[in-house]
Amino acid sequence: MNVLLFLIPAALFLGLLGLGAFIWALKSGQFDDLDGAAMRILIDDDKESGDAGSPS
Repeated sequence: MNVLLFLIPAALFLGLLGLGAFIWALKSGQFDDLDGAAMRILIDDDKESGDAGSPS
């Protein structure tokens, strides 16, 4: 039973720490552009850099 006196405050502290990190991520714009990364993976960068990758 004595271990609960340590574990309950530790769990509350970690939960509040996680909530604080989530709120910080929301305010700093981490979740603003969810579709941008999904669309960037489809962009073919080889055509922009020239014919460096084509066989000669």
